[in-house]
Amino acid sequence: MNEVDDSILEFLDELEVDGRPVALKPGAVRYNLVDEFGMLDKSLSTFSRRMDRLAEHGLLEQTEDGKGSPYKITEKGRAYLSGDLDAADLERTE
Repeated sequence: MNEVDDSILEFLDELEVDGRPVALKPGAVRYNLVDEFGMLDKSLSTFSRRMDRLAEHGLLEQTEDGKGSPYKITEKGRAYLSGDLDAADLERTE
């Protein structure tokens, strides 16, 4: 886990509509965290790669098949943010 991972999870954790997580594509997450809020200075490929990795660990869920599809935070992702799940305990999900 690194600062990009934590920023992605924290950003997506804040986005809900009617109590349901909002799904966004890597480009939209990058735009907000880099261009809009200036929180990071990373490329789109970094965001895509890190979001894929977070999904492999079950912290994000890809809502469609294919490159660049939207992701939303999972309950496991929220457990990580709240400190109920340690990064060392993460296993790759298949």
